[in-house]
Amino acid sequence: MARGDHIAVKRHGGLYKHHGIDLGDGHVIHFSGEPLNSKTPIVEKVAMEEFLKDGELEVVRYSSNKKPFSAEETIQRAEKRLGEGRYNLLRNNCEHFASWCKNGKARSTQVTKLLWAAGSIAVVGVVALILYQATSESENNTGREG
Repeated sequence: MARGDHIAVKRHGGLYKHHGIDLGDGHVIHFSGEPLNSKTPIVEKVAMEEFLKDGELEVVRYSSNKKPFSAEETIQRAEKRLGEGRYNLLRNNCEHFASWCKNGKARSTQVTKLLWAAGSIAVVGVVALILYQATSESENNTGREG
């Protein structure tokens, strides 16, 4: 772990990860908005211990095709957004914030996975409904012949 790293910590038994930017001095800048948190979400600077909440820290690695900003530029980007609100779980959450600070792209792999899973469940539901209707029509047509 180093100054300017995009860091994450698992929350609620690994249900999701909370993200922030390590300042290298025992503090983190993060979007305070999290599911199950009644606090008004803002970008804030907190002590590392508060960010971790006894969770296990991990550094988010970027592939070489996503050239990240330098540590100084990453921190400057995070500091510019201190006090910002506008939290949105699906479009502007802690992972979007940390990713934008690190590489200029506000992305959340957690949201992408969630939406993909929801879409998959919806497709399965539609297919099941179509099959149910086809089976019902077939049974109704079979009962009418005779």
